[in-house]
Amino acid sequence: MNSEHRKVNSYLTIAKRGIRILLYCSLFAVSCSLSAHAQSRDYLTDEEIELIRDGQQIDLRIDILTKAIDRRFAVLKIDVGGAKISSKESDKWGKAPEGTRIELLADIKNILQKAIDDIDNLSSRPDSMVIDPDAKDKKPKGFSDLFPKAVRKLAAAAERYKAPLNAALETTKDEREKGILMDSIEMCTDIIASVSKLK
Repeated sequence: MNSEHRKVNSYLTIAKRGIRILLYCSLFAVSCSLSAHAQSRDYLTDEEIELIRDGQQIDLRIDILTKAIDRRFAVLKIDVGGAKISSKESDKWGKAPEGTRIELLADIKNILQKAIDDIDNLSSRPDSMVIDPDAKDKKPKGFSDLFPKAVRKLAAAAERYKAPLNAALETTKDEREKGILMDSIEMCTDIIASVSKLK
């Protein structure tokens, strides 16, 4: 009887362990699924990605990225003094970006980071710069012309963004939103400071 009782207890213990493992695996799978869903959202629309592909020159690319940021601020109803997209251009840009407040703020942060990365990559490899062969100028503009122009354009946009981002930071109570806003403000500060390093 004792050995039978031990066997039953042993089976119960194994069964409980199996259920526990199955439960942990299920929770892990759900967690991974939620994480993958959160990561699958692109911070640029399909039309914006296409415009960036076409805008290979760094100054044009920065224009596109800052307009993409301005569009998200417009959806959030935060005035950053950005240029409005004309009705003639609206087809190229597609419909306004969509998302929750936190998603749109995260988009702004990610697009700012992309602009910084594009500038940094070109700074470390100036010979990789794309020069427009169809430029109307007799002599196409090179790195020394376009790189400082792009940095100044990005810094001018960062100046416009900094005060509204600080205002949003002061009013939000959401910790995740605070983190995103603080990162974006820090990036704007770094971008503005980078102008002084131009030759």
